[in-house]
Amino acid sequence: MASTGAPVELVVASGKGGVGKSTLAATLAIVLARRGYRLVAVDADAEAPNLHIVLGVDRWDEEIPVYEGRVAYIVDELCTRCNACAEACVYGAVEVHDGRYWINPWICEGCITCSAACPPKAIRYRFRVKSGVVRLARSTRYGFPLVGGESAPGRPNSGKLVTETKNRGKSLLGAEGVLLVDAAAGIGCQVISSLTGAQLALLVAEPTLASLSDLKRIHRLTKHFGIAPMLVVNKYDLNPDIVGEIEDYARAENIPVIGRIPFDPAVPESMVKAVPLVEYMPDSPAAEAMLRIAEFVADKVLTDWRSWWSRYRPKKPEPYVPIIIRPGGSAK
Repeated sequence: MASTGAPVELVVASGKGGVGKSTLAATLAIVLARRGYRLVAVDADAEAPNLHIVLGVDRWDEEIPVYEGRVAYIVDELCTRCNACAEACVYGAVEVHDGRYWINPWICEGCITCSAACPPKAIRYRFRVKSGVVRLARSTRYGFPLVGGESAPGRPNSGKLVTETKNRGKSLLGAEGVLLVDAAAGIGCQVISSLTGAQLALLVAEPTLASLSDLKRIHRLTKHFGIAPMLVVNKYDLNPDIVGEIEDYARAENIPVIGRIPFDPAVPESMVKAVPLVEYMPDSPAAEAMLRIAEFVADKVLTDWRSWWSRYRPKKPEPYVPIIIRPGGSAK
């Protein structure tokens, strides 16, 4: 059995959606399992989980509800219909029906602004609201467990749900092996939770200027957390000029480019069939490229991941300061 010597977290991430991240994560999981690595796969996109679809998981062995947060409601007998709560709520959660004020639980963020603004103190809260579930497939057809989180409709704080999902995966993994995390797209709370505590990140980009811009954003996050990155360019043959710009950025930032994947119609076909590409059509150009990438990670990165981390991690922490968009659209 291949050994990592200690638990290691490898996050597959991208600054934008639709770049082939989950397809590559599934390939990595299958190849690592074949190479004898102890492995737990984690789908950390709680708002749009899909790794179970790629891996052909159609049933879960366990579903654990997660409760946290709060939702406001109005005590009708105390409400004076002054409209202060509606004016204060930046989310538009306060509605009026037949003259009665009501807080829409699907929109409410539990931020307490409305209760602070309410003169008669007519607003109360329901605590420990169900925010989602953590799901577990104890063994996929490829021999490793899959843990996935899914947020309940209308509930915020999916970053906390991702943390619960990862913690479940860590408890399954134990003292040695790979926690392979398929992160959500972007750089929001879910992605921050996915990257927290990780040592390695495989960043996926596609040859567009939008993807290059988003790659820079997700790379800033990995630098903030002291993570050693590596880069894969998917569908590289669709726009070779932009590939050059992406790889120039990678070289300047000490990001090793470990592979290119060509555009391949077999990829969406495999998604429709709910069969991983490397199993559905292993001789297709994209499958062969993904296999080479996965084998590189298995043989060159994870066998001595501490050396890889030491070589490619940022030399000094780089604080990440998010841009805060105020209600109404102004930035701070």
